[in-house]
Amino acid sequence: MNLILFGPPGAGKGTQAQFLVDTYKIPQISTGDMLRAAVKNQTPLGLKAQEIMQQGGLVSDEIVLGIVEERLAQDDCRSGFVLDGFPRTIPQADALVLILQRLGRSIEHVISLEVDTDEIVKRLSGRRSCPSCGKGYHVTYDAPRQAGVCDACATGLVQRDDDREETVRNRLTVYDQQTAPLKEYYRDQHLLRAIPGMGPIAEVQQRIAASLAR
Repeated sequence: MNLILFGPPGAGKGTQAQFLVDTYKIPQISTGDMLRAAVKNQTPLGLKAQEIMQQGGLVSDEIVLGIVEERLAQDDCRSGFVLDGFPRTIPQADALVLILQRLGRSIEHVISLEVDTDEIVKRLSGRRSCPSCGKGYHVTYDAPRQAGVCDACATGLVQRDDDREETVRNRLTVYDQQTAPLKEYYRDQHLLRAIPGMGPIAEVQQRIAASLAR
């Protein structure tokens, strides 16, 4: 099964990606992981990417697409894959079609986890962590015994800058701007599966499995 997985920050995409990997016995493939692997393995494209990243530049679509094609051609993708974080633009989506055609493949489903903005803000802005021992908490879902204090070592808890409400809302705005055209692109191809991401993890998994079974 050849899948693409969309989901905003805080939607539980990592958890659901692992569910897809475990259920369908297919690899999860992210552009970040692919780039790191290509650099580590010193492939020709990996060496090009490494040189650009060392200079502080952005890796071009041409290189990213080449690395994607290399990865999808590997043996563990024969039974399918979950693309995570790719494509990000319509030109990348068009290029992916050509890559898969060369491999004799096509995308079968595009899963989009849909979670209310206010719920995501609540999930992310409520996270706290201990700067001393690293233990994590949530002010609503997993609160410490004493507010603002680590249960394990009594150190004051902190909130990461990118978990502050204003930052979270900005990240969600950027995500919506980037993915809205892609959702429409795949909706027009009758591939988009919009899955409500609210509720217990197991229920979301059941919704995904039911949608893919249809």
